Amino acid sequence: MNPRINFDQATKGIPMLKDKVAIVTGSTSGIGLGIAKELARLGANLVLNGFGDASEIETIRQGIEGEHGVRAVYDGADMSKAEAVRGLITATIEKFGRLDILVNNAGIQFTAPVDEFPIAKWDAILGINLSAAFHGIATAVPQMKKQRWGRIVNIASTHGLVASTHKAAYVAAKHGLVGLTKVVGLETAGSGVTCNAVCPGWVRTPLVEKQIGDMAAQRGISQQQAVEELLSEKQPSLDFASPEQLGGTVAFLCSPAADQITGTTISVDGGWTAQ
Repeated sequence: MNPRINFDQATKGIPMLKDKVAIVTGSTSGIGLGIAKELARLGANLVLNGFGDASEIETIRQGIEGEHGVRAVYDGADMSKAEAVRGLITATIEKFGRLDILVNNAGIQFTAPVDEFPIAKWDAILGINLSAAFHGIATAVPQMKKQRWGRIVNIASTHGLVASTHKAAYVAAKHGLVGLTKVVGLETAGSGVTCNAVCPGWVRTPLVEKQIGDMAAQRGISQQQAVEELLSEKQPSLDFASPEQLGGTVAFLCSPAADQITGTTISVDGGWTAQ
């Protein structure tokens, strides 16, 4: 389908992504859930993926279907296993007959000085934050090329562009994800498929909420003081990005306005990487 038709439909009240099929990995909470909800709002059918309580995930799935009138399914594929990631893509194509949007969002974090970094943690972070995206992309690209339309969005990080101490594996993985984005953007150029990376700074997710709470407790300061310290170190806007804003960024990359944006990064970081 010509994406220009989708744009015209949107002006007539038909959602821009109606009948598209999107996979968002790591979408049972945080950034991934924010992205999934925005794509559903725009009419995309969804494959949710991630860990969590089964009943909570089912509530999320039903809520998205009920609110947005799309089809939403859950696939618990383990992003640390290559065959499971490839199986997620294959199963989606078999179930829906197509795959239009792949958002590689699943990720984990661990911090330690490089000389103390556990080998198992290094392997796990590289596997989930980088290799999973490779396996998903490699399996999805043939279908997207066949359709002559596809959008691959890799959720990288400011740490895909700059570094911080004690994050050797995470920074290496996110830099690798930005490099992978460039290669796939070049290899799919002119095919109707684009590949881009979104690089968030601090985002107020459950994981960051825990960091704020831990910092406040350790230093004997208020939650608000902990927030200010966290932001002032890196993020000049002194405000968090939100999962909803990142959903909007991904939606833009799926729009006709972004047809010629490929192989690049968009920072959503309150000025972090401008310094």
